[in-house]
Amino acid sequence: MPHLALPVLTAHLRSRGVQVIQRDLNLETYDAVLSRAYLEQVVERLHTEFNKMWRRGLPVKIQRALEQRAGIAAQVEQAKTVFRSPAFYDGETGLAAFGVIQQALELASLPFAPTQLDLLKYVPASPVDSSQSLLQAVHDPQHNIFLGLFKRIILPDIEREQPDLVGISIPTIGQMLAGMTLAHLVKQAGLRCHVTVGGPHISMLRDQLPRVPALFSLIDSAVVFDGELPLLRLVEALNSGNGLDQVPNLIYKAGDQILANRASPMPRKRTSETGDTPDFDGLPLTRYLAPELVLPLMTAHGCYHGLCGFCNVGYGGGKGFYPLPVDQVLEQIATLQQKYGARHIFFADEAIPPRTLRLLSARLTAQGSPIYWCGCARFERILSKGLLEAISHGGGRVLLFGLETASERMIEHMVKGTQRETMSRILKESAQAGIWNHTFFFFGFPTETMEDAQDTINFIYAHQASIHSASPGEFVLERYSPVYLDPARFGVRRIIEKPERDLAVHFDYELESGIDRAMAETIVERLLDVLRSKRFCQFYVHDVYRFLYASHLHAQGQALPLWLADEEAETK
Repeated sequence: MPHLALPVLTAHLRSRGVQVIQRDLNLETYDAVLSRAYLEQVVERLHTEFNKMWRRGLPVKIQRALEQRAGIAAQVEQAKTVFRSPAFYDGETGLAAFGVIQQALELASLPFAPTQLDLLKYVPASPVDSSQSLLQAVHDPQHNIFLGLFKRIILPDIEREQPDLVGISIPTIGQMLAGMTLAHLVKQAGLRCHVTVGGPHISMLRDQLPRVPALFSLIDSAVVFDGELPLLRLVEALNSGNGLDQVPNLIYKAGDQILANRASPMPRKRTSETGDTPDFDGLPLTRYLAPELVLPLMTAHGCYHGLCGFCNVGYGGGKGFYPLPVDQVLEQIATLQQKYGARHIFFADEAIPPRTLRLLSARLTAQGSPIYWCGCARFERILSKGLLEAISHGGGRVLLFGLETASERMIEHMVKGTQRETMSRILKESAQAGIWNHTFFFFGFPTETMEDAQDTINFIYAHQASIHSASPGEFVLERYSPVYLDPARFGVRRIIEKPERDLAVHFDYELESGIDRAMAETIVERLLDVLRSKRFCQFYVHDVYRFLYASHLHAQGQALPLWLADEEAETK
């Protein structure tokens, strides 16, 4: 599934006369790496490097391992074909293809060890929350998998197009190295274009970037918060030759100085009321590793609750909640259907407002439920049995719930604003309505005790007949979250900010009381250890695969599987 940022920015700029070429480097990286030609080159490189280490020949074990890996190169194209076809839904066929892709990514990572690339993430060889380490990593061909790749598949196109502006979206810390590597390559090539970066991760670093002038050897500027208006103003300033001091939310290099213009979220009513439907033109939509096209949309910007202690929604720029009119959302859905043939919509909201759920479901039902959709929702009392049934009738196939904890004390301490009784009812009634329930929960929030953690585990097991998948994890202290801004209020004695990690967005900490991160990790490990592995685990790797699997099962009239169930016992 494409990330929503580029199509939103593209739509805004194109509708105002700006020529835009958009590229999804996430897709292109995986497509290039998961190719027979690339993997055969990897095998050859490994042979060469090992032969240098052992001049008399390769040890037998290493030789056999490389021979097995070489077989993966021959199978990877077929595995991608399976992922992009209905064959993905056949358990055995899809599982075999998933195994090939897993092994192919492991093989592709070997020459850059300890780098690791898998279907969900990229783990760099060195920390990217250190500017010194990051600046070294973008030059490092030994460990940076993107350096040679982008030089071959991206840079020649940029050189040919000769753009005035290259914008790089960096949503998460996991994409920081890739984004900055591309910026480095553009600068190294001597192209006369302005290079800017943006995205959620950059917004979280808005206070740090001006203090790290060395980063501006890679980039010319950074856009923080919402990018539509700043990017348009940046384009206008570059075209006119005027200075950049009037471009909102811009951090930029001017001579030897790093300057920061006013930085605050743009008033959303100025942009969302324009009705721009995300523009996916130019993206190779048939090349995503999914059996059917899934496109993202949003029904609102921000979170209508916006108070949870662990969440940095808004990235410290204020709560800010702007729902789109349901008619506008429906128009966007219709456009995506007509233009791209999309039948699956993934709403990327923090949490879809209950009013939107009600109106959207009713209108889609009246239209004969022309799409399947999924999205995040909060456990609100207003989510009645009737509304959940309406959601199902209106094409809602998966609801992702932030359960977080089932301890009443911790619910209040987190400022979660939910009630255990309501969570229990909604899970049961949602499952009864035929909706796939996915729950997120975690351990280790400040002051949480083992008894609190046990409350959550007990709740999950008590509702195992209503939970179809889950994502357990550990508390992470993020920059600009309420815990970060007011640690004492939540029971954090000290936030540990290391000077060398000058680009950090996640922090270690000391607690006044409660289980620490190590114990939280142990709880998650033990919980997962007692779970039986899913026979067809490929359906659970990613939210998109869960969504498509749930939609497929519903269309086939098949029961939804349960997260905690013993699949072997179910089939007997």
